[in-house]
Amino acid sequence: MAQNKDLPPLDRLRSVSEGTCDDVFSLLGPRGAGETRTVTAFDPGAVEMWAVIGNQQYPLAPVEGVPGTFHGPVPGDAPYGLRGANAGGVWDTEDTYRFGPVLGEIDEYLLGEGTHKRLWTVLGAHVMEHEGVYGTHFAVWAPNARRVSVVGDFNLWDGRRHVMRRRGATGVWEIFLPGLGEGTVYKYEIVGAHGAVLPLKADPVGFGSQHPPENASVVRDIRGYGWSDQEWMETRAKANGREAPISVYEVHLGSWRRKENGRRISYVEAATELVEYVRDMGFTHIELLPISEYPFDGSWGYQPVGMFAPTVRHGPPHEFRDLVNAAHKAGIGVILDWVPGHFPTDPHGLGQFDGTALYEHADPREGFHQDWNTLIYNYGRTEVKNYLVSNALYWLEEYHTDGLRVDAVASMLYRDYSRKDGEWVPNKDGGRENYEAIDVLRTMNSETYGECPGIMTVAEESTSFPKVSRPVYDGGLGFGFKWNMGWMNDTLEYIKKDPIYRKHHHHQMTFGLHYAFSENFILPISHDEVVHGKGSMLNRMPGGEWEKFANLRAYYGFMWGHPGKKLLFMGQEFAQGHEWNHNAQLDWAAASGGYHKGIQSLVRDLNRLYADTPALHVKDCDPEGFQWIEANDAERSVYAWIRRGHPGDAEVVVLANFTPVEQTAYRVGMPQAGTWREALNTDAGLYGGGDRGNMGSVEAVEDGFNGQPAQATVVIPPLSAVFLVKE
Repeated sequence: MAQNKDLPPLDRLRSVSEGTCDDVFSLLGPRGAGETRTVTAFDPGAVEMWAVIGNQQYPLAPVEGVPGTFHGPVPGDAPYGLRGANAGGVWDTEDTYRFGPVLGEIDEYLLGEGTHKRLWTVLGAHVMEHEGVYGTHFAVWAPNARRVSVVGDFNLWDGRRHVMRRRGATGVWEIFLPGLGEGTVYKYEIVGAHGAVLPLKADPVGFGSQHPPENASVVRDIRGYGWSDQEWMETRAKANGREAPISVYEVHLGSWRRKENGRRISYVEAATELVEYVRDMGFTHIELLPISEYPFDGSWGYQPVGMFAPTVRHGPPHEFRDLVNAAHKAGIGVILDWVPGHFPTDPHGLGQFDGTALYEHADPREGFHQDWNTLIYNYGRTEVKNYLVSNALYWLEEYHTDGLRVDAVASMLYRDYSRKDGEWVPNKDGGRENYEAIDVLRTMNSETYGECPGIMTVAEESTSFPKVSRPVYDGGLGFGFKWNMGWMNDTLEYIKKDPIYRKHHHHQMTFGLHYAFSENFILPISHDEVVHGKGSMLNRMPGGEWEKFANLRAYYGFMWGHPGKKLLFMGQEFAQGHEWNHNAQLDWAAASGGYHKGIQSLVRDLNRLYADTPALHVKDCDPEGFQWIEANDAERSVYAWIRRGHPGDAEVVVLANFTPVEQTAYRVGMPQAGTWREALNTDAGLYGGGDRGNMGSVEAVEDGFNGQPAQATVVIPPLSAVFLVKE
């Protein structure tokens, strides 16, 4: 019979119908050329089928014993389509299996080697024109799978219909599906290494996702955005450098501000409202809690599944770009929290992706986080390292973001992190350091700084691991900055104490200067300080209402005068009274008046003073920029120090009084004689204070004191910080 010419073996065709075939491209589609060409097609919903070229249709005969399979001659070499029919009607489709591969030899080589820097350009779902036809190319890494299929509404979620092509030793599967484009919902159906059909998987390199709790991937065409931030991109290196006045506003976008009926703010709305607020407040950078797609709201984004997808909670990818673009045009940098330390066990995620421990370690002593009930990446696997490093580059290149703050670095550095004896596997030398994770971090920093000039990376690292923010070539991890967790813990412990007891803990406030320049530090008062029953920053303060606000004002003054870049979590800038709730917006009503508005005005003015006064920022990371004047006056809980910039920059003297007793004639050494302007006083009336101070200026005379060549008699109001700038 004609239809049996070049007909593949029936047992192999049955494996297509049964969903067990791993090489469908060798069976379906065209074979031969010219007058000898035949076509084999599979559509389990069809009763009849034709190949169609122009107005001509060629019948394909059913293959006996293999339901849904058709075969027959289709003369010529012209592209053809398929026409199917059943009792319900007639439909036309392209034949997926007539299209050749999309990935080229170089891609195949780099994928196989695990060194493809821009993995997202070849894996994931890409809208394109292929062989003259519009559609979407899908590619996914699943080396141990027996079969991988793309499924969705377009094929009735039937894994037999669009089985992908295996690309040799790379472990990658690919397929071009004609006619599909932006907004297509899809997942991967994978027959695992042991022959079982796994739970449907989201795309590890997908650019979009459904709204939670739905969790399928969504095709997003991320090409062709019209950036207008060239000026920022060309000059941002200065804004992100060690000498810059970096003051970061940390934001959980889902609870910063809500709209009608509790709706989350969109990226487009945030591009106006958030950016304008941050600019008005004088912050230089916005740091967003993770916006990589995540299934569980309560994780705040720290359990991501869609590492390449901006969460759809606030809009599609181009609208996230709108937010970044608007921030840049306002002169504000955007930092993303990035989570390479762990990933959740959700069935649609990376866990047991192809039926094996592919992204994670098989041994739970290495591959499972007990604290968070999450999985740990197998950092020693080349392809996994490539996945993570490429993901870091992706956010910086595709979305023009200015930096990455890496979460939970300590959990990556140590194999025994939060584990008891016998619950962890030592490294090859018998130690606790995780060499493979260290290599991933170093490579990530080297690649991001090398490929994206002017960016910054920041480590949240809670131990004294050496050289976190030192270059890789100097034996460091290569981060630009490190959160100063020690400073944060010590100072918060001090400030929560009743002032009567502070003299016994005086050096909790000075201890940080012993190591303040060992790293490039950011002083973080982050979201972690206002969750899990810790209360708000305001409620940490002792005393009645006036004292609480005065303590907080003094603490912020101490922080902005202290060496190190600054970071506040949203709501702290106006002293929100209650603990942060990720399910509701900030208490903006409180910010509209009274002491809260005073705190907000103080933070705004601290940011402006910090940015406008070089001595307060250019040597944040340099010991030459700091000198104690008085570090030992525990009895009065007073501190005094000098901040210096480059030669010619006006020096700044910072005074802090952490008792409710006014120091009306406090003698203090000064680095120069002459007039010193009282540039900021946290006790000013517009901040909610008592308007006590130095009447605008202080006169220093040449009479040595405190090891300084001059001295002055100053007023330090109760529970306050005062900034004096040399005229």
